[in-house]
Amino acid sequence: MPNRREFVGHALKISALTLAFPGLSAAKTSPATMHLMPADANGVRLPYGFKSRIVAVEGVAPSPHSEYRWHERPDGGAVFQDHNRDNRGGWIYACNEESKTGGVGALKFNAQGEVIDAYRILDHTLYNCAGGKTPWHTWLSAEEVPYGRVWECDPYGNNLAQPINCLGSFEHEACAVDPVGRAIYLTEDEKDGRFYRTVLPQYPSYEGGQLQVAEVQGDVFAGDAKLIWHNVPRPNPVKPEQETRHQVPHSTVFNGGEGLWYFAGFVYFSTKGDDRIWAVDLAQQKIRVIYDRQTSKNPVLSGVDNITVDNNGILYVCEDGGDMQIVLLNETGQATPLLQIENQRKSEITGVAFTDDGSRMYFNSQRGPSRNGNLGITYEITGPFEHVQQLFKSL
Repeated sequence: MPNRREFVGHALKISALTLAFPGLSAAKTSPATMHLMPADANGVRLPYGFKSRIVAVEGVAPSPHSEYRWHERPDGGAVFQDHNRDNRGGWIYACNEESKTGGVGALKFNAQGEVIDAYRILDHTLYNCAGGKTPWHTWLSAEEVPYGRVWECDPYGNNLAQPINCLGSFEHEACAVDPVGRAIYLTEDEKDGRFYRTVLPQYPSYEGGQLQVAEVQGDVFAGDAKLIWHNVPRPNPVKPEQETRHQVPHSTVFNGGEGLWYFAGFVYFSTKGDDRIWAVDLAQQKIRVIYDRQTSKNPVLSGVDNITVDNNGILYVCEDGGDMQIVLLNETGQATPLLQIENQRKSEITGVAFTDDGSRMYFNSQRGPSRNGNLGITYEITGPFEHVQQLFKSL
């Protein structure tokens, strides 16, 4: 129990942050309460001081300088700094298309945040759902179909996408690169899905990469569970060969693997079948549940899906359905909504990603309302993210 000095110091910290940012306050029953304002003109509820902007709509060219019309069902995405000297300070948002057309589109921004181009970086694939950003500035786009593959894409549009066979062939969801352990972690979107990694002995080359599947030993709620890894005998089966998740009988089932992100020696991932968020300490190979909707004291997060982690280590979790929110989460399981989209109950939020400096956040609504029906929409959010992060981390 905190003493008087700790209590007063805590109260002063909260008061200072609340005065600086009146849209936020600390609640008695929650680590941080984000007071969301009424929906703006784009139907987005945000904390005080934040703004939303629609940067792309399905079927419409995002830029007058491009013939590419934005794709349907925008899903997982990531932001890449533009290294082209003709666009200094600009960036690119790469975004999957989760449809039978598949593939990946990209939005190019200049330093002022204007969309100056849009183009394709992957075609002729199926239901590209999530994926992952690599330290070598490529986008791994994953097919969410049985026997699906992961494709490495060039967000700058200079090189043709290539399939990465050592990442296995299964119903992929997301990927996350561990640059220290020299491995790529992967989730599988099946009710009886598994958790995988591919070890890269010649990192960052994929040559000689070995797909492995996880077995959990111990209690994932007590903090003593460990991951044991087993080689997958046939990483690239072809229908009707036995799928990867059935090849190692003692591997552990994860119910509907979804978003996955690496940050500071940990990977975090979600499982939608049980509304859980998991954390893996990569150095110790320990795994635990940090959020479980069934047992949470503040179960505001449901329909867990895509994940990203900001520069301060706070998780941003998208809801597939649920309350159509992006929810902040920390390692102790404290959760609070950052934003909510109104009147889009039949949609899902996807593709949350930040610019390198953390000043702009992008995300999608897969089937948002528009004049021509429920079309995919890509949003940009700007505002005082540093105040949100300070308040959330202080409690």
